[in-house]
Amino acid sequence: MSRPIDFPALLQSFFTKRLMAQRRASPHTIASYRDTFRLLLQFAHKELGKPASQITLEDLNAKFIGAFLDDLERSRGNGVRSRNLRMTVIRSFFRYSILEAPQYSELIQRVLAIPSKRQERRLVGFLSRIEIDALLSAPNRNNWLGRRDYTLLLIAIQTGLRVAELTALRHQDVVLGRGAHVRCEGKGRKQRSTPLTKPAITVVAEWIREQGQENTRILFPTASGGRLSSDSVQYLVSKYAAAAQRTCPTLKTKRITPHVLRHTAAMELLQAGVDLAVIALWLGHESVETTQIYLDADLALKEQALKKTTPVAAKELRFRPDDELVSFLKSL
Repeated sequence: MSRPIDFPALLQSFFTKRLMAQRRASPHTIASYRDTFRLLLQFAHKELGKPASQITLEDLNAKFIGAFLDDLERSRGNGVRSRNLRMTVIRSFFRYSILEAPQYSELIQRVLAIPSKRQERRLVGFLSRIEIDALLSAPNRNNWLGRRDYTLLLIAIQTGLRVAELTALRHQDVVLGRGAHVRCEGKGRKQRSTPLTKPAITVVAEWIREQGQENTRILFPTASGGRLSSDSVQYLVSKYAAAAQRTCPTLKTKRITPHVLRHTAAMELLQAGVDLAVIALWLGHESVETTQIYLDADLALKEQALKKTTPVAAKELRFRPDDELVSFLKSL
């Protein structure tokens, strides 16, 4: 009879051999996977009364994993998207486990068969040009903090970099002069370069001069010179969005996040007539299909298409109420 699999050793092997050695996953990916298993082990301790080191693979059956996913929504208030992301991590671990522990293939297959939960596909949020100007006017550029935040917001809106890409930028990643651009490492360790506009070049050059150019120095540091956290960027974006509402009331109806600034960069390119394939390269998307969401959100582009069509000749008809039974069925 085969020896029972040691779950703690299997989990450690998944992180060190599969994610770090074989896949060379980024620190961001490692952190996301780590957080998922922290939550899973906390839930197991609460439900099973076992410490993490005593949990077995048999404990993590399909019924238990389903209960964990439901708890994420019920107790932690996670949305469907977060639930599905956690399930993606769990699937990755169990696909690795079926190779290392084939004696548990039936249990593993049941877990892998858990479907993702369907979610609404909402239109992406983005800022209009008036809203962009209002947001960029909010920081007080008479002090160091305001100049840093103004430069960060401008670069975020112009380049569409992700938060992690923005906060990781160093002086050596900024190339000024002819062909000015910023270099970053995005998802999947893919490196890309994003060009800078002339106004952005001027602002960034002034900001680097103020800091004192040093290749390894963080471009947008904390007051102590460290790297800004994602929460810090979220806080400053929310703070300036709230301040900008005084001059731009339409911002009151929008939830402004760092990712909305990324969407704004994409919409600016789309509305300028840039091809979707180029926008996908600009944003670092794996597929042009991912960039399709911006076409869905661009009402102005659809209105332009509508103007090119010939209106259908529609006749005015007298209103006739439906039969009561038909009306009931329509209301269902």
